[in-house]
Amino acid sequence: MKIGILISGRGSNMVALVDAAKSGEIPDSEVAVVISDKADAAGLAKARERGVATIVIERQGRKREEHDAEITGELSQRGVELVCLAGYMRLLSPSFIKAFPNQIINIHPSLLPAFPGLDAQRQAFEAGVKVTGCTVHFVDEHLDNGPAILQKEVEVLDNDTIGTLSDRILEQEHKLYVAAVKLLTRERGV
Repeated sequence: MKIGILISGRGSNMVALVDAAKSGEIPDSEVAVVISDKADAAGLAKARERGVATIVIERQGRKREEHDAEITGELSQRGVELVCLAGYMRLLSPSFIKAFPNQIINIHPSLLPAFPGLDAQRQAFEAGVKVTGCTVHFVDEHLDNGPAILQKEVEVLDNDTIGTLSDRILEQEHKLYVAAVKLLTRERGV
C-alpha cells in the first residue's frame, strides 16, 4: 500500500509511520511522499533522513480548493492509496475528500467525539476528566468527525500538567496510528 502523509510541524507521528513501514511492522507498505504546507516544518528533514520524498506546497493566499488540488495531484501521481494526516493543521476541502473516499485518516489527541479541534489536551485537562486519550479516525468534511478506527485511553494523573499529559498521549498516538494503518492494510488485503 502506498501511503502519503501530510504534515505541518514536527512530524513525530509521521516518523512512527515511516519507521513502521520501513521495518515491516506495517507489512507490504511504503510511504511514497510526505507533503507539508509549511516550508519550515521540522518533519520534512526527518522524512528526508529516512529516504522519503518530500514536497512543500504552501497555501500562498490561495483558496483551500486550489491548494488541495495541487496536493491531490501530487498524491495521485505517486499512486497513493492511503492519506495519513499527521499534525496537518488545515481542514481539507470537500473535493480533496471526494478524491480519496474512505482513504484519509487522522490522529487526534482525545477520545473523539470529546474535545475536537485545537488544544484537545488542554480542553481535557481543563474539563477535569479522569480519562482522555487519542483516536485514529476516517476524515470527512467536518472537523475531527469521521468514524473512529481505533482509540486508546490515557489516564489523567493527579500530578499531571498539560505538558505531561500531552507527552503521554503522544506516546500512545505513535503506537495507535501504526496499529490503525496495519489494520487498514489487512482489511484491504494488502
